[in-house]
Amino acid sequence: MGRKPRIWMPDQFYHIVARGNRREPLFHDPGDYHIFCYIMKQVYLNNAFELASFCLMTNHYHLQIRSVDQPLSKVIGLFNKRYADYYNTKYSVTGHVFEKRYFDSVILDKEGMLKVSRYIHMNPVEAGMVDIPEQYPYSSYQTMFSDDKRITMPYFDVKLILGYFSGNNRIENVQAYRAYMDGVELENSGACGHFSDFV
Repeated sequence: MGRKPRIWMPDQFYHIVARGNRREPLFHDPGDYHIFCYIMKQVYLNNAFELASFCLMTNHYHLQIRSVDQPLSKVIGLFNKRYADYYNTKYSVTGHVFEKRYFDSVILDKEGMLKVSRYIHMNPVEAGMVDIPEQYPYSSYQTMFSDDKRITMPYFDVKLILGYFSGNNRIENVQAYRAYMDGVELENSGACGHFSDFV
């Protein structure tokens, strides 16, 4: 039997998880992480998408993503194909870089958006890589709180998550999101989908 086609709802965000083949590392050094972000930026130029949260772990990545104009499977396919070409060339290897099909789960409401964002940003903490999410350099968490205009990620919009909070300004919304991150128990079900083996 052939694979079932993926359902694409253009107005909805999805939680995407893609993992290295045989659970091997996708990213070996800072340059690999930066190249993946560069690839996302290049894909964005001709296939616009929005990221609400993301985290690049050692052997997998998480995206909270919406693609309005192109099927999401095309966008993720471009990410993975271009990164695999880079990876195989840099490390002089051949074969699959990513394991099987990527995981996807549609996010239908505000609660789901916040739960998935928190799950993504807490992934390095849950994996024992850092003590707090602010310490992890390869996720959107630090960027959400930064005023550094040199950060150029046109596909990432902090307002997509911070806009759910009703502060009078960005600073108050940032504080509210930090409180949400600190005060809610991490869940591996519901809007986050079922993929505990990815952690």
